[in-house]
Formats: sequence, structure tokens, C-alpha cells
Amino acid sequence: PAVDRPARTRPRLPPIYRLGKRLRHRVSALVARSSRVGDQPVYDSALFPWIAQVEARWTEIRDELEVLLSRREAIPPLASISPDHRRIAPPDKWKSFFLHGYGYRVEENLARCPKTAEIVAGIPGLNSAFFSLLDPGAHIPRHRGVTKAFLTAHLALRVPADRDSCRMELHDRTLLWTEGKTVVFDDTFHHEVWNDGGELRAVLLIQFRRPVGLIARIVGGLVLFGIRHSPFVQAGRPEIG
Repeated sequence: PAVDRPARTRPRLPPIYRLGKRLRHRVSALVARSSRVGDQPVYDSALFPWIAQVEARWTEIRDELEVLLSRREAIPPLASISPDHRRIAPPDKWKSFFLHGYGYRVEENLARCPKTAEIVAGIPGLNSAFFSLLDPGAHIPRHRGVTKAFLTAHLALRVPADRDSCRMELHDRTLLWTEGKTVVFDDTFHHEVWNDGGELRAVLLIQFRRPVGLIARIVGGLVLFGIRHSPFVQAGRPEIG
């Protein structure tokens, strides 16, 4: 007799996406060799001239965030936007307000933060920009990103008074945030985050294209195209844009 098989709980990934997952380590190795800023866990922000321009206006960005925080309950948990983050996102303790997500603009959110929208529009190779909010007691377990094609920057907007209570362990480094300053790192290195303080940690999280040579830029662009059109990103499109 025929045996009933359980229904799939998630759709089968497209062949091109499965191929991309198998090749991602080779692609990242190519990108690392071609990187014009080296290949290390943490970067000096002076390597990226646009960061100084963003930091010079950080209070304008913070002021727009404060308006959003007056209706904090309306800002969605990251896990509800990005199904790919559900494994690591602490329930209701990690929230995100997207302005740009994997190349998609969130017009409604950009309109609510016009100064921030103007500032991030000038970032070369912008992939994503969003306010990342980590509540007291939140813990993001050890994980890593999928590609070296882009780097991540955190512009700190709110940091608990006890700075040591809110930290990121990245590879062999401990990183702390300072309001108005930016931390730049490669999220393909394993990292883990804690907010053991009693106050909110808020950053403007920016993902941008790593400066690389022509071939690596083309290959990295194909990887980002695949991520942008993957089921994980498309599942979040109603929230991202």
C-alpha cells in the first residue's frame, strides 16, 4: 500500500539559489583576494570617506529615530520581516525599521525619515540601511553572514550607560558602541551580541558593497542579485518594500 508522505514545510529552493549556496565560499575567497581594503574582521572607518560625512550628521539621524520610538510598539521584530533570521532573532527583543533592504526602497519609511533618507542616499554601494533596535536582555547567538561582497557598518545612536554591558564578540575581538561613532566589520566572521544593560541599544545598520577589483565586483554582484531575489528576501518584501 502507498505510504503517505508528510507535506513539505518550506518550498524547495530554486536550482540557481542552491548552486549559489554551494559556491558561496569560493566566491567569498575570490572577493577577499580582490578586496581593496584587506580581509579582516574589523575595519578602520577612515578607509571609507563617506562615514565621516554620515557621523557629522548623526544627531539628525538620532532625532528622527526618537520620533519613531514614540510609537516603538509599531516597529516590527526582525523575525517577522526576515524569515531567515528567525533562528537567531530573540522574540520581540530585536526590531528593525527598514529604509532600504537588499536594494529595495521602503518609500513610506523614507518619507518618515527625510534627513536620514538624504544622508544614506549618498553612501556608495548601498545595499541595506535600517534602524536596528536591541532591547535590554536581548542575546543574538553566534552566527555569520553569507557573503564577503558587502561590509556592515553600525552608527551608534543609543548606547546603554554601562557600555560594557552591551557588546559584540566578533571573531577574536570585543566591540563596544559609542554614540555618534561607527563600527565597520565583516559579518562573515562569527559574531555574537548581548545587551545585558537596562537600556535600549539602537544603531543605524548599513550594508554596503566592499571595494574590490572588476572581476570580484561582477561575481559579487551576481551573488547579491541572487540574495535579493531569494525566497528569504522575497518573503519579507511586504515589510521591506
